[in-house]
Amino acid sequence: MPSTHLSLHVHVVFSTKNRQPFIVDEWRERMHAFLGGALRTAGCVPECIGGTSDHVHLLIGIRATHCLADVMRDIKQPSSKWVHETLGLRDFGWQDGYGAFTVSSSQLEAVKEYIKNQAEHHRKRTFQEEYVEFLKRNGVDYQEKYLW
Repeated sequence: MPSTHLSLHVHVVFSTKNRQPFIVDEWRERMHAFLGGALRTAGCVPECIGGTSDHVHLLIGIRATHCLADVMRDIKQPSSKWVHETLGLRDFGWQDGYGAFTVSSSQLEAVKEYIKNQAEHHRKRTFQEEYVEFLKRNGVDYQEKYLW
């Protein structure tokens, strides 16, 4: 084949440091907009961004040349700085790690709806329960002591 064609989408989940409920309603949308801009700056396509007070879900389209770890660094660092400088929350930070799960094109709309309905999902289960369910559903090995 003379050229490369791909559809590569990743559902990424990460938490605030120590799962502190920093992301309040008053500025959550601004944070999501900032993350979307950081993703575009990194050359990604922000398909959907959502979350609650202690974590964020991103559905992103990435290129074949992207390294996901670099993309995550390139959005976490500037967004933390933005919170510190713009909102004055010096204690704010993101956890070091993240969960990333590939999404087939046929499931994009379902994942977008899931992300958009985070508030509803978390009336029924905690972030920890949700995250462990993601790991199990996607066949990711983990040790509980390294999750939190």
